[in-house]
Amino acid sequence: MRQMWAFAMMGLARQKLKNLNNLRFWKLLGSGTDQGFTPIPNFGVYAILCVWDTAEEAYDFTNNSKVFSSYKSQSIEHATIYMEAVSSRGKWSHTEPFLVHSKDIEGPIAILTRATVRWTKLINFWKQSPSISERIGNNTDVLFKVGLGEVPLRQQLTFSIWPNLGSMKKFAHVSGPHREAIDKVRSGNWFKEELYARFRVKKIEGYWPALGKLNNQEKYR
Repeated sequence: MRQMWAFAMMGLARQKLKNLNNLRFWKLLGSGTDQGFTPIPNFGVYAILCVWDTAEEAYDFTNNSKVFSSYKSQSIEHATIYMEAVSSRGKWSHTEPFLVHSKDIEGPIAILTRATVRWTKLINFWKQSPSISERIGNNTDVLFKVGLGEVPLRQQLTFSIWPNLGSMKKFAHVSGPHREAIDKVRSGNWFKEELYARFRVKKIEGYWPALGKLNNQEKYR
């Protein structure tokens, strides 16, 4: 029943979020199996991404809004990650959602990559995904990783948390499946729209096993 409720909220929660004051940008996201990096849906994991102008507005939403409280009450496990953008390039739904107010990159850093895959490149894209997923899973530096999506197969998002910027760059830029996939994307023009953003992780509330040692960290700075 909980999974059916969460799936239904992918449609029902839209109007509730549209009516919230000061919510600049939001997305309801589903996930795939195997930590999200497959085209097969996982009906047990969902995410809400919200962008606010101030931390106080974000805290008020997660602690007092009816829609977010309903998600928490229906979930067996949940975690809320508060972040601050330190860099962002590209667009999402024809807009630039993340405003950069700080360049501070000390401590845990989160990476969000999002793209709309061209129809003609879907097969190529999903051929690359298993090798990238395996390499991320075998990396001892990554603290958390999950694949999410707005629309199955085509509109995809990856989210990961790293101890620091250096460990992330080491993974992203050395030779291997990830580097090869990036080169193929750029040379083949695979994406109709894409966005890449980095965030400083400020605070995590709640508990989710996949977050490992990041769980229940009230503040990082």
